[in-house]
Amino acid sequence: MHASSPAAPCPSPLLAWPAEGYTRAPYRIYVDPDVYAREQEAIFRGSSWHYLGLEAEIPDPGCYKTTYIGDLPVLVTRAEDGSVHAMLNRCSHRGNLVAREPFGKAKRLYCVYHAWSFNLRGELTAAAFRHGLRGEGGLPDDFDLADHGLRRLRTTTFLGLVFATFDNSLEPLEDWLGEVADGMRRVLRKPLKVLGYDTQRIHANWKMYHENPRDSYHANILHTFYATFGLSRQSQESGMILDGHGRHVYFYTKANTETASSDFDQATTGLRSVNSAFKLEDPGLLAWRDEHGDGVSVQILTAYPTFVLHQIANSLATRQLVPRGPGQADLVWTYFGYADDDDEMTRLRLAQINLVGSAGMVSVEDAAVCEMIAKAIGDGRLGASFIEMGGRDLQGASATKLSERAIRNFWNIYRQDMGL
Repeated sequence: MHASSPAAPCPSPLLAWPAEGYTRAPYRIYVDPDVYAREQEAIFRGSSWHYLGLEAEIPDPGCYKTTYIGDLPVLVTRAEDGSVHAMLNRCSHRGNLVAREPFGKAKRLYCVYHAWSFNLRGELTAAAFRHGLRGEGGLPDDFDLADHGLRRLRTTTFLGLVFATFDNSLEPLEDWLGEVADGMRRVLRKPLKVLGYDTQRIHANWKMYHENPRDSYHANILHTFYATFGLSRQSQESGMILDGHGRHVYFYTKANTETASSDFDQATTGLRSVNSAFKLEDPGLLAWRDEHGDGVSVQILTAYPTFVLHQIANSLATRQLVPRGPGQADLVWTYFGYADDDDEMTRLRLAQINLVGSAGMVSVEDAAVCEMIAKAIGDGRLGASFIEMGGRDLQGASATKLSERAIRNFWNIYRQDMGL
């Protein structure tokens, strides 16, 4: 249930939150190593579903990929019967990595350190010298293979995406996503195929980037490409949808829907991001197909705590945010299309990949801004973010994108999870 005013801060030995509640975010929250350590336990190993990848990345039995939940390495596999499994990529013997490559295919999972071997479900099937040699050594007589498999996670798939959680009592993924699942259904409407990857290291706290795609009104201001070429402007038809708990959000814009020149003028006047001198050598980059039939040129969906799904023109991608300590994070972009795309559509998607990613004509500014914020807040001991655009509440009176309510909702959920 949404509150009408900021909740009173809970006393905490970890951090004293400003009295204004979720309309503020103390800068210390981004830099404190003790805060980061609690996040790993309370959020990443707590009651949240975490995106791990596309089913299309592990298409056949025996296929696997390696990834992370927080700072824990995770292994995703497809078993012989086609089922998908996720487990810690950590041998149950002495903690060594079991799989070392980003992707692979194997009949068994084999730890090179002491030759413990696991099946594709993570069950231990063999341990070298288990019975010793010449009557000496070996494991205890009561050693049971069934007790020493890899730490398996609760795993589910949804529309071709793979998610996992450490919490066996957490509600089903689709229920957890709530209304925001509709944004996934819109984009993930057919079987998928992977087109490529990009991983960028952002020298800023993971939460700085997580706030960015939840910030629905910065796009018209920060991104010159959006504002100048009209792919997304505040003056166009748009909307924002949050789930009932405020964990997740998506927003959309429909290009070329300005209803009055005064709206356009008001949304562009005085913004340095609008530059009529900028031209495209290849204007075909903007010749996007309305393949969903609803006129939406941009949809950005963010699921708590580290997942983004975007449709920008015909560019489709997931983004997975991987914390790398208090001061940096990796952003893993997985670009995809539909399995039945024709050659022309595949070429268009590949061309529009240039809009996004670590050097994208749109998204390059996002990581840069996060890093500038990190430099500006220093050690975080002084100050807090001011988060009152569109009001001070969580829900808001309308679906306007000209609001920071999705960010306020993030901090509300974050404080609940962290006990702050």
